[in-house]
Amino acid sequence: MPASDTKLDLPPLRLGNITVDTPVVLAPMAGITNTAFRRLCREHGGGVFVSEMVTSRALVERTPESMRLISHDEDEKIRSVQLYGVDPETVGRAVRMLVEEDHADHIDLNFGCPVAKVTRRGGGAALPWKLDLFTAIVQTAVREASKGGLPLTIKMRKGIDDDHLTYLEAGRIARDAGVAAVALHGRTASQFYSGHADWDAIARLREALPDVPVLGNGDIWSAEDAIAMVRQTGVDGVVVGRGCQGRPWLFGDLMAAFEGSDKRHKPGLAEVSAAVYRHAELLVDTFDDENKALRDIRKHMAWYFKGYVVGGELRAQLAAVPTLEVLRGLLDQLDMDSPYPGADAEGPRGRAGTPKRTALPDGWLKDRTLSGLQQTDLAGAELDVSGG
Repeated sequence: MPASDTKLDLPPLRLGNITVDTPVVLAPMAGITNTAFRRLCREHGGGVFVSEMVTSRALVERTPESMRLISHDEDEKIRSVQLYGVDPETVGRAVRMLVEEDHADHIDLNFGCPVAKVTRRGGGAALPWKLDLFTAIVQTAVREASKGGLPLTIKMRKGIDDDHLTYLEAGRIARDAGVAAVALHGRTASQFYSGHADWDAIARLREALPDVPVLGNGDIWSAEDAIAMVRQTGVDGVVVGRGCQGRPWLFGDLMAAFEGSDKRHKPGLAEVSAAVYRHAELLVDTFDDENKALRDIRKHMAWYFKGYVVGGELRAQLAAVPTLEVLRGLLDQLDMDSPYPGADAEGPRGRAGTPKRTALPDGWLKDRTLSGLQQTDLAGAELDVSGG
């Protein structure tokens, strides 16, 4: 690939009073973007590293888990929290809490969750279909965040399905409400994570909103993908989700690309092994519970070792590792001289799911405003799930 295709000059991303030198955002992912993983990513490159999504209701109720989810390491320069909510008043109270108690420097609202148990009650990616509800939530959140000078952004999908797109209207509503940026995942809820992200839709949103930063999300597996997205869409930055699973060094590649360098990180098996063990140690610190931490690291094993030569039996043992001591012993069995395997270690990772009809409340698509019955049903949508 010519050097000109591996370099990109993009200005810093401005989110209100925050300047992000590397215009990259780590997407919030449930069970992934805890303090341990965010630290690993920060150590490799710059950007905004968003915590796991927390529901506004749980935060207002101060559940122990919600308070853990919004915790940050002392050296996190931009404490970023993503909120999910379906009730304007509750979302407003949650934002007010984050502001008044100094829990965050940046707040993002999730309107991209495609999970059936959320959308079937009108939450997540289904919510922007109801223009009155979406408008009320965004306006309330922006108003409360502005009291503390915090930038508030939104992350959304194209819509429910190809026949019920919402992203252009939602983007304009959010812009008019005063959001600091709009991020679009180029898929509908019905696609889940299958198929290919629609970068053309991201370009259309960028064109429709020339006066607010627009960020693109979907199918960024490498720095080259990020460069291609920026060039194709004109976005002000990129949001990375599944592409960094098992690859925290992707943020180093992205920083290099946005600084105009074609340098890329290509770790051998010894370096990957060291990263896995460090990740596990950081999880022990995060949970203060070795058993819980080692259960958590198991799901990362296939991502870290994708493409590397690791025997089937050893892979199975790593996926069931019980303690740090056992993990150390298993990792020591790897061939530490094994080099970076190239393309086999790259590309898509994580679960894509399959396209399916989005579960929605009865009559949800009949009109664009919320009925009284639908408003009552929404109370059940605010669950501890994430996605986008």
